[in-house]
Amino acid sequence: MAKPSIVFAHGLWADGSCFSKLIPTLQAEGHEVMASQHGLDSLATDVAAVKACLGRVSSPVILVGHSYGGTLITHAGTDPRVAGLVYIAALAPDDDETSQSQQAKFPTTDVFAHIEVTDGRIWLKPSGVTYFAGDLPEAEQKLVYATQGVPVPDLFNQKAEGTAWKTKPSWFIVAANDHTVHPDLERSAAKRMGATTFEAESSHVPMLSKPGFVLDVIRKAASAVQKS
Repeated sequence: MAKPSIVFAHGLWADGSCFSKLIPTLQAEGHEVMASQHGLDSLATDVAAVKACLGRVSSPVILVGHSYGGTLITHAGTDPRVAGLVYIAALAPDDDETSQSQQAKFPTTDVFAHIEVTDGRIWLKPSGVTYFAGDLPEAEQKLVYATQGVPVPDLFNQKAEGTAWKTKPSWFIVAANDHTVHPDLERSAAKRMGATTFEAESSHVPMLSKPGFVLDVIRKAASAVQKS
């Protein structure tokens, strides 16, 4: 049986390159891989971009979402081509929630004290990178800053249909030292969805600071989907 494909969905202040430490290994292990390059312009268009990637790889697919990417895979994951969901330090709103209303239940002000709204976008200031990716080497932190994807201001207040974690198996990586999404939000979300849960001693970006850890979780998800 062919290995499941992997489709990645990035969050705010990121693009598909945030998965660059995972993609080559997964490809070498026989997975088809795509990373959605959505523009953070609207929830609807971002979900559509993730779904479009499903058509570029073979089914079944495991969706992997980081941060706001968790919201995207929650909605896009209802597609029948999706067999499983992997959340990385992610949001995962229920039917009656938005990204913002879920995050408001476990507020963290650390990174959000270091943003700037200008030119119709929310920018991460240089001073905010340490709260976002503080366990990366300085050169990698500078790269994160330079390649940030910038959202429209109302993105987190938008809604979309579909809650895939209610019907699809899920795996969740909690970032224990996260200063962007509160670790207790991540734990609560994982418990609510009944996810197989793993905890990493990492910042908000374990796929960059602990890539081996994240790869092992994706492998476990892929193996479970392949056997089912």
